[in-house]
Amino acid sequence: MKNKVVITAALTGALANRNQCPYIPYTPEEIGLEAKLAVEAGASIVHIHARQDNGLPAYDVETYTRIHEEVRKHCPDVIINYSTGAIGIPNEERIHQIDALKPETAALNMGSMNYAIYSKEKKQFYHDFVFANPFKDIQFFMERMKAAGTRPEMECFDNGHINNSLPIIDMGMMEKPYIYSLVMGVLGGIAPTTQNLVHQVNTLPPDSVWQVIGIGRKQWALAAAALTLGGNFRVGLEDNFYLPEGEMAKSNGELVDAAVRLARMVGKEPASMAETRQILNIPRIS
Repeated sequence: MKNKVVITAALTGALANRNQCPYIPYTPEEIGLEAKLAVEAGASIVHIHARQDNGLPAYDVETYTRIHEEVRKHCPDVIINYSTGAIGIPNEERIHQIDALKPETAALNMGSMNYAIYSKEKKQFYHDFVFANPFKDIQFFMERMKAAGTRPEMECFDNGHINNSLPIIDMGMMEKPYIYSLVMGVLGGIAPTTQNLVHQVNTLPPDSVWQVIGIGRKQWALAAAALTLGGNFRVGLEDNFYLPEGEMAKSNGELVDAAVRLARMVGKEPASMAETRQILNIPRIS
């Protein structure tokens, strides 16, 4: 499957709001419809945070259950990936949707970091947090995912986070291939450059499969680099609002459509859901 690329759509995120982009879905119904548009355009995985109807983050199982039902109604075969990332939320609340719904994959954050947004125009910080993920928490989430039959997608916001995965692998808690997401462009993490991406890819252990997650408009340049390096990539309104030409996307489907066009420009084709399951060793479990 050398000419296949796995395209993930991150549908909504936790921080971006409709003041920034009016097309971000909030409700389970809206998220389900956005999943449909993304899948129809060529995505085989949807990454999902839960939202309250007013757009604030939600962490309760009931909201995740409604989202799960809506996504499955529109996309019965899509691979679902739920976030477990949160700041100031107890670990049990970060993982209980995985226990309840047993999605095929889930994000496993691989290290602690400063997490912020900085405005050059206003010379001030926004969302200035410490995102804490010590080894004991990583192991806790890994064990719960393993019990649920959920494949961990290791989210690495800096090069040291890749190194953090090695003890987990050494303990035999991770099945091959090891699934990495190289998140680039978050302030506090690694800068979104091609040189940094090449270095991170060269740092990955054998038997790894990876995608790049570019934050902001540099997403497209990183996606192009990933295609030439043999990797996969993620798009979606969680990470970036804009199409390659600079126009704001009106849906996740538009972003995935642009991703497919980019892939085909270098001779790649989007992997089907069945092909993605084979590439990532993900059985259908929910």
